[in-house]
Amino acid sequence: MLKQFCNPRLPYDTLKNNLVDINPTASSFKIILDKARHWANRCMQDSFKYLKERWDKSNKPPDFKVGDLVLVQLQTLITSKAQRNLNIPLHDPL
Repeated sequence: MLKQFCNPRLPYDTLKNNLVDINPTASSFKIILDKARHWANRCMQDSFKYLKERWDKSNKPPDFKVGDLVLVQLQTLITSKAQRNLNIPLHDPL
């Protein structure tokens, strides 16, 4: 299951459209921000759907049951290249 990020509450959420004395610029700004937020939410949903399809296509569920003997093969992963200047070989025990 993909965990979705929450949408934070922004200051424009407190603006109300039905106020009589609201500034027209603030009202139009809220409309623009609402459209942008809706578009961003739709893009996030499309991205979640695409990533889920990719994961489901490449991932297969395990075909063994609880209690079966399985072969575990451990491989060394090289995560980053070490800096040669700081690696001092130790020749004697500490």
